[in-house]
Amino acid sequence: MLTISQVSKAFAGRTLFEDASLQVNRGDRVGLVGPNGAGKSTLFSLILGEASPDEGRVSLEKSATVGFLPQEHAPAGDETVLELACAISPELTKAQRIMKTTPEDSVEHHEALHSFDEHGGWQLEPKAKRVLSGLAFRESDFDRPAKTLSGGWVMRAHLARLLVQEPDLLLLDEPTNHLDLESLVWFQEYLTSYPGAILMISHDREFLNQLVGSIIEIAHRRLNRYRGNWDRYVEQRAAREETQLSAYKNQQKEIASLQLFADRFRAKASKASQAQSKLKQIDRMEKIEAPVSRERTVHFRFPQPPRSGHRVITLKDVNHAYGDLVVYRGLDFEAERGQRTVLVGPNGAGKSTLLKLLAGVLPVQSGEREIGHNVKVGYFSQYRVEMLDPKQTVLETARDMPDPVSEQTARTVLGSFLFRGDDVF
Repeated sequence: MLTISQVSKAFAGRTLFEDASLQVNRGDRVGLVGPNGAGKSTLFSLILGEASPDEGRVSLEKSATVGFLPQEHAPAGDETVLELACAISPELTKAQRIMKTTPEDSVEHHEALHSFDEHGGWQLEPKAKRVLSGLAFRESDFDRPAKTLSGGWVMRAHLARLLVQEPDLLLLDEPTNHLDLESLVWFQEYLTSYPGAILMISHDREFLNQLVGSIIEIAHRRLNRYRGNWDRYVEQRAAREETQLSAYKNQQKEIASLQLFADRFRAKASKASQAQSKLKQIDRMEKIEAPVSRERTVHFRFPQPPRSGHRVITLKDVNHAYGDLVVYRGLDFEAERGQRTVLVGPNGAGKSTLLKLLAGVLPVQSGEREIGHNVKVGYFSQYRVEMLDPKQTVLETARDMPDPVSEQTARTVLGSFLFRGDDVF
């Protein structure tokens, strides 16, 4: 159904793919893995037609449909949750909008009703409600404007839309990020009987173990396929790398021997032709690449802050609401120096809101927020778009603070997060 044939693609001066090929058939369950920056998102962009290969071709079967769930952010407007879940085509979306904004006795309204019926709108609603319920939406949520939802719930609503749509090829980028355990179990079971093909990026190893029948690894600018789930992939990759390392070492020994002969005898008239022949033999070899080292991992520690008072932060009798939706009423919270606290709860319970209130990102609507003596607050959002300026370089972002550190200090910290050389510009 999906054919990627001898594709090459460079991005930002780096070659991500070179002569890469892949075949995905109907019913396939495929996991896509590789280190950050290897090209996973770029591959999705190529499949979606948002980017074009420099060489080769990406083709889909005629009339095959593709659905995509991004990792972090998807739009939400004035439509209700149920309308969003049913918005599986432009025709249905347009019909829903006209039905909502025109008088029931108008010609436009009747035409929209006809279009809605013609495209199966009435049959979609029961399915959409089942899917939304499986993803932990309550019936009272169905008529809520999607824009009033937290980011995690908006992503769930878009996930529901894709499952209602049932595209022939489903592209999922970290689909479990916004799901609690109960919804994750339901989603995993639902995908086992999904009628189309699935290509997913995920760091959830158990999720991959339960679902996929093969793993595609991006390595050496190629797409390497391993049959089986994540655990089988790890076993096969280790065996493959061991074989590749052995072949690489043997070839390097052969090259060294040929080069030594050429260096010794190229100046000797009686041996010059043989020496030249050895050099040509080296040039004709198809070079084996050394296996990619997997020892590079992110390594950092939080620097020791100045000693604060015993009481670090306090919330007293805090109320917070988004319009009519009350998230907190009479909330009390206190954290003391040295505590390590994990915040848990279902999506929409107010976890992100609490963190934003503590960090001062959201103003306290009523009640008190007290910061302890000598306390500095740092906050990192779940959504990168809320934290980063896409116009800034990595280095500029790392130094974007009231008292910027030196460039050398910033580069040292970035290095511990695997940013190398020109990556920071």
